[in-house]
Amino acid sequence: MQCICASTVPCCHQFELLSGLAVPQRRNVTPVGGCLWTWWVELCKCVILLFPGVFRGIVSNPDRIKPHCQTETSPHSSNMVCRTLFWRLVFVTLMFEAHRAEECKEMTDLDLKHSLTGTSLKVRLLLYTRLNVSCGQLLSHQEPFSNPGFNLSSPTTFLIHGYRPTGSPPVWLTEFVKLLLVRRDMNVVVVDWNHGATNINYWKVVDNTRKVAANLTDLIQKMKEKGADLGSIHMIGVSLGAHISGFTGANFNGSIGRITALDPAGPQFNGRPVSERLDPSDAQFVEALHTDMDALGYRDVLGHIDYYANGGADQPGCPRTIFSGSQYFKCDHQRSVFLYMSSLNGSCPITAYPCDSYTLFQDGKCMDCGSFAPDGCPVFGYDAVRWRDRLLQLGQTRTYFQTNKDLPFCKFGYKVDIITWNQKTHWGYLTIKLSDGQEEARVELNHKTLMFERFVESSILAQFERDVQPVKEITLRFCTGKGLRPRTKLRILSIRLTPLQNQLRPLCRYDLLLKENKDVTFRPIPCEDSNF
Repeated sequence: MQCICASTVPCCHQFELLSGLAVPQRRNVTPVGGCLWTWWVELCKCVILLFPGVFRGIVSNPDRIKPHCQTETSPHSSNMVCRTLFWRLVFVTLMFEAHRAEECKEMTDLDLKHSLTGTSLKVRLLLYTRLNVSCGQLLSHQEPFSNPGFNLSSPTTFLIHGYRPTGSPPVWLTEFVKLLLVRRDMNVVVVDWNHGATNINYWKVVDNTRKVAANLTDLIQKMKEKGADLGSIHMIGVSLGAHISGFTGANFNGSIGRITALDPAGPQFNGRPVSERLDPSDAQFVEALHTDMDALGYRDVLGHIDYYANGGADQPGCPRTIFSGSQYFKCDHQRSVFLYMSSLNGSCPITAYPCDSYTLFQDGKCMDCGSFAPDGCPVFGYDAVRWRDRLLQLGQTRTYFQTNKDLPFCKFGYKVDIITWNQKTHWGYLTIKLSDGQEEARVELNHKTLMFERFVESSILAQFERDVQPVKEITLRFCTGKGLRPRTKLRILSIRLTPLQNQLRPLCRYDLLLKENKDVTFRPIPCEDSNF
């Protein structure tokens, strides 16, 4: 019988001491994961290997257990051994759980009192790997590689939070770590600087960002000296964490592989020179997502590619009045994290379209992805690195996309082109509904008043919450918003709906009459053979 153990004190040896059973052979392997979860797994292996032999010995050779029971073989001796082993195993389990509770580290949890009094900077580095997904291991600043779970041959991702005015850990932290480790085998280092980020004095916290960057620079320098590839390092920074990533990357002259900035902080950084904020030279590939640029986020482009979700400001589903409490202040800002997390499973990709403004994007003027052929426009999120080489050639690229208010965030878009033939120009709004015969998707195109001129094509982008396929029916409604005036009739010469996911198969219809505030339903036809 052989037992392979991962603990510094072999688990079989511990079990031997507690149970009184002699283990014929055992050997050590390199400790993994700080002897926590792995220790328990290996202990179970030992128990599974030991119990069959014990029970077989009870049946075939009762004298074998006599030394352990210290009694004559009797009908009750088997039960005695079982009870002894059971209770000793319970003891081992409790001892393990106590050990695990002592070893597992979580992000510092502070409160509003700490924010009011202020906190001094203290940086803690918590390591997570696939062997300890839910159990953070504290890395020593002096000897970070003394932890055998820190594999320098694997990619390393740093996850850096931002300003913490209430002192509580981010609600998204645990799930973010899990999603990263599901996606790829890597080291995930959570940079816990809650002591230093929790302070009602925001300007003091901003000053601490440079110090956090210096701390990370020291660690990465040690990694480099041990042979780690800087190109395999990915820094994900939230709010102030984005600029910490930039400062750190600048210390290595941009040789770090990738920086992802999730709604990088705006206050104290807007309009600053590149030396005082994140910029494209800080890493081989820098991307930034903007979700709250009119309040807590940064306004202008910062990376090789910048994404402006829903225009970069007000996010769907976020409250618009201060009476909604704290969500009014943080919902838009925090949405950046949840959008990026949703990209990690790849089940609902979001395409980002290069465009000069959100208005042009909404008007359907930016659907051409020819400059990214043959891959098409970049997909937002973790997989965006596929477009790195092309983006480096293009320079800083501003992109836009729209999302739903919650999971799944991706929308399904159509470019809508309409030609009317009324004698007079009409102004108004459209509502479009798609149906596959069972499910429906509806959108109101009311971000601006549409102008319909005789024989002039009007274009607009329609984004639906779900993908309706195949489209069997389309319903249109036209309104002017002027209830006191006579109802208008809009005469449509032709309408074309081009799906953004498959622009080679647009849908068309000709000669429609829309009466104001009345639904008109029709069956679309493929446009392949038409001249429209």
